[in-house]
Amino acid sequence: MFGSKDKEYFDTFSALAGKIHEGANLLHEMMRNYDRPQESARRIKALEHECDQITHNLVKMLNKSFITPFDREDIHDLATKLDDVIDFIDTTADRMTFYNLTSPPPEMLGMADVLVRQTAVLKEAIANLRTSDHILEKCVEIHALESEGDRIFHEGLARLFNKTRKEDAIELIKEKDVLETVETATDMCEDVANVLEGIILKNA
Repeated sequence: MFGSKDKEYFDTFSALAGKIHEGANLLHEMMRNYDRPQESARRIKALEHECDQITHNLVKMLNKSFITPFDREDIHDLATKLDDVIDFIDTTADRMTFYNLTSPPPEMLGMADVLVRQTAVLKEAIANLRTSDHILEKCVEIHALESEGDRIFHEGLARLFNKTRKEDAIELIKEKDVLETVETATDMCEDVANVLEGIILKNA
């Protein structure tokens, strides 16, 4: 489907997807063992910077390339959407430490688990981009996981708003904000799947 000269693009996308999956794992571990959140947040921040650099290199490569493996707009869109995922993983970690959460609620941990599984499938899909093997099936998995994340998110909101004591109000606002941020990260994974579907259908 694609030529040998396109290898650098596919390798770079694979590297980016791998870093994103690593970031999702770090976030999940941060929530699961919430003893040194600041250290976890620093590690995620370092990964986010690495992803920014990879994305920047992709855009530079794109600007210098006369021939690209697929539409230039799709390459730029895929790079941007992938970078959005790690950005929201990083924002989630930042807000958890900024708000000084005592411990993540179960729904937050559940959504981080969904994010780990989403990014694992995303990594597999990106690895198959050159041959386009099973990518549409992987995208269906990502969409299904996003729906699972939505369900957990709404369960978390329901639990939060069932709190009635006034002294819980500040904690409610903090937890709601972090829940919304990690939920956005799962949405961003779905956005990547949408771009991948478009690429495959255009190049079928």
